Amino acid sequence: MNYAQQLIDYFRQHKSEENAGPMEAYMRNQFEFLGIRTPERKVLISAFLKENGKQSLDELPAVARELWAQPEREFQYLALTLLDKERKNLTPEHLPLLEELVVTKSWWDTIDTIASRIAGFVIKKYPDEGDSFLERWIASDNFWLNRTAILYQLSYKGDTNEDKLFSYIKQHSSSKEFFIEKAIGWALREYSKTAPETVVNFIEKEDLRPLSKREGLKYLKKKA
Repeated sequence: MNYAQQLIDYFRQHKSEENAGPMEAYMRNQFEFLGIRTPERKVLISAFLKENGKQSLDELPAVARELWAQPEREFQYLALTLLDKERKNLTPEHLPLLEELVVTKSWWDTIDTIASRIAGFVIKKYPDEGDSFLERWIASDNFWLNRTAILYQLSYKGDTNEDKLFSYIKQHSSSKEFFIEKAIGWALREYSKTAPETVVNFIEKEDLRPLSKREGLKYLKKKA
């Protein structure tokens, strides 16, 4: 039995139909669930890794894809957990895999983890190689790729490439897609913790959607 199948079988043994219904409803019935809540999922994956160890870095893409192919949402979360645990070892060679995961079974819960914790980490380490992906993502017709490009610097703080952040926001500032409006606001709100005056000036100058403006200023208004 391969590594992914071991993990799949192990988690299926802990499914809870009682929990699954409310979890599916919370995610607007976009996905099936095993009914394993986050705290329990963390305990289970820790126990599994203690017993079986981690897969090798070479095996990771295949393991992630096999988990992603499962119908229950917890398996996509597990794939991201395994990727996150190896993120210091990921290289630009893994960016096509991350792009594949962004556009497959897409919803905010997986996209935001990929963007801010995994893709963003790799691109910060390899900015030259990451640029070609970012330029394609921001220009894509897939708004989840757009969101990924807008959010990838979410944890960069003082290392934020301000020109790129503002350029990507402006390219989609007129979008009426809820998840893009929220992404713009979120990115600005996070950066306002580092460069408040710059963010306020940008919001005042640019013709952003109302939701993006409100979200972008939320931290500063709360702090005032």
